Amino acid sequence: MSDGEESTIRVNFGKPMPLFPLDSVALLPQQVLPLHIFEPRYRQMMEHTLDSSGQFAMAIFRGRAWKQQYHGRPPLMRAVCVGQIAQHEKLSDGRFNLLLQGICRARITSEIPADESLLYRAAILEPIDARVHEDEELAEAREYLEETLSDGPLSQLAASRSVLEYIQNVEVPTSALLELVSFTMLTGKSLRYRLLAEGDIQRRATLIKSELESLAALIRRAADQHPEDWPKGASWN
Repeated sequence: MSDGEESTIRVNFGKPMPLFPLDSVALLPQQVLPLHIFEPRYRQMMEHTLDSSGQFAMAIFRGRAWKQQYHGRPPLMRAVCVGQIAQHEKLSDGRFNLLLQGICRARITSEIPADESLLYRAAILEPIDARVHEDEELAEAREYLEETLSDGPLSQLAASRSVLEYIQNVEVPTSALLELVSFTMLTGKSLRYRLLAEGDIQRRATLIKSELESLAALIRRAADQHPEDWPKGASWN
């Protein structure tokens, strides 16, 4: 995670954005995702992307029909995450290894019609809540994160220690911290899509708090049921 990355990288929403769809949310803003590109359509996408902005959007298939229609154009969920290629390596056989940095939330407004010369899908996007959020309006959320990850059941999670280091760094904006918690500590396909599609940061903060409280309750129940099985010095990973 890099400080202020969202504010320094621009997305041209007036141009079609290449789409890389998967069956679940693989990327959230601020997250770095390693990808191995081997299909011909996405190898073409990489060639085109690297010749332009270096950006494409991670999309999500809607429903289960994608398994039968994978090589066609199965329906997509509207919310996507625009990513910037941070590093890439082209292999001798045309495949690519890359690191994709999540930039921002967006939604599909219209998909570009199929074109024989274009193997991959592309769409016109619009931003989801592109404004910069001041830390003052998120002070309560930051305080809650520091308190709940410092002490209590969630402090036993291995991820809590690294997240706390960012929380205690005043140069890291709280909006970025909320993203960090989302992709390091929260799981579940439907939950991750809700976090991606929700443009209101206060509602995202409330959803994150609710999920963390549920996770803390689960850890408490597990500890209460099997206290003798908890090895000294062990932690949840």
